[in-house]
Amino acid sequence: MKSRLIATALFFSLSLVLSSLCVAQNKSVPQWKIGAASAKITPDKPMWMAGYASRTKPSDGVELDLHAKALALQDSDGGKFVLITMDLIGVPRELRLRVAERAEKQYSLPPERLALNASHTHSGPELRAQNAYRMDDPTMRSADMSDYVTWLEDTLIKLIGEALEKAAPANLFYSRAHCGFAMNRRTPDGKGGWRNFPNPNGPVDPDVPVLKATGTDGHIIALLFGYACHCTTLSLQQFNADYAGYAQKAVEEAHPGAVALFANGCSGDQNPYPRRELALAKTHGQTLATAVEAALGTEMQLLSGTIRPALRVIPLAYDTLPTRKQLQEAAKSTVTLDREHAERVLSRLDKEGSLPSDYPYPVQVVRIGDQLTWVGLGGETVVEYSLRLKKEITDPIVWISGYTNDVPTYIPSLRVWKEGGYEGGDAMKWGFHPTRWSERTEEHIIGTVHELRKTLK
Repeated sequence: MKSRLIATALFFSLSLVLSSLCVAQNKSVPQWKIGAASAKITPDKPMWMAGYASRTKPSDGVELDLHAKALALQDSDGGKFVLITMDLIGVPRELRLRVAERAEKQYSLPPERLALNASHTHSGPELRAQNAYRMDDPTMRSADMSDYVTWLEDTLIKLIGEALEKAAPANLFYSRAHCGFAMNRRTPDGKGGWRNFPNPNGPVDPDVPVLKATGTDGHIIALLFGYACHCTTLSLQQFNADYAGYAQKAVEEAHPGAVALFANGCSGDQNPYPRRELALAKTHGQTLATAVEAALGTEMQLLSGTIRPALRVIPLAYDTLPTRKQLQEAAKSTVTLDREHAERVLSRLDKEGSLPSDYPYPVQVVRIGDQLTWVGLGGETVVEYSLRLKKEITDPIVWISGYTNDVPTYIPSLRVWKEGGYEGGDAMKWGFHPTRWSERTEEHIIGTVHELRKTLK
């Protein structure tokens, strides 16, 4: 009888210990310091808008404000990482370089510990002064863009400082859900080419990855989420953050005090369908916000460990460069796009003396503990980059973002490169690129990601 009482007492004692351990695990000691900040970046005057070549006049008002937001993470060793998301068409390379240089000087934040991601909304301001040639008053519009980008640079530096200053003990959780309004937009035209039209048989990435940062009292500090879809629901003349803006707005309204950040994925060949109506942008935004809520309702994975980042700028090769004679012949073309592209490249050749054989392309990889690997790729990467990397990287959580640190143009996979069409190389005719990318593009980028990942033990 005495041994039975002892055994029973031991059983209850063990139960109490296990129960205490479970409680301690659920209320784990925060391993991070996390801060988030937000700033409105809507231009305060009419500007030429980015994304659609068919526009013939500047903006006419604001439908939904544009924002830049910063998420600052610090691990227990003091290692930091800051992600900035922006409701803009892209990230000009020079802007990234200047912000990184100033962030290192002011906040001791090395370039590899800073990432800038753009939502790629087509209802924001034009940022690339080189595109002023298409505008009604190129000199004035170029000055407008220069002034705005200078102001934006200062705003982003302040935002980084605010997020770092707000960093407080916090926990970090991950989960994911799915969303379905994105569809592949490359459809065979029946003539050996491709048209921009919804293709239900094309590849897509339905994942909605979600990071949740919570303070010691359980309140949500920030919610970072992603999705692979062009921000092209709208083609209005008013500034608007498109579906991504409405999604962030809905998430913040559902979680007062939280900063919601959207990081676009590999959506170079992904469009929102249906589209072209303001009501649809709001609907898609709410649909994405609902997916975020679905992820929050799961048993989210607690992340721990240290932050290990890597950044490499690679010489992404162009295809065979055109000769001056070939450009002069193309400048006689009856096809407006081909003729004007040849004229711009000839002008560049005259000014610079030669054409570049490659472009400085950024690849960034960040490891959070042994669980999460985040990859940030420059440009409008097509969805196959995400699908391939999530198969080939064997870490527990793999998150791929495009539109990161620079958005020079579309980045096709080898398949899309061979097929051609807009994403395969034709889109590059709108700018000053001398020709399309090399057929080695996909392997060069993917290989670099794997090399960087191997350095982050």
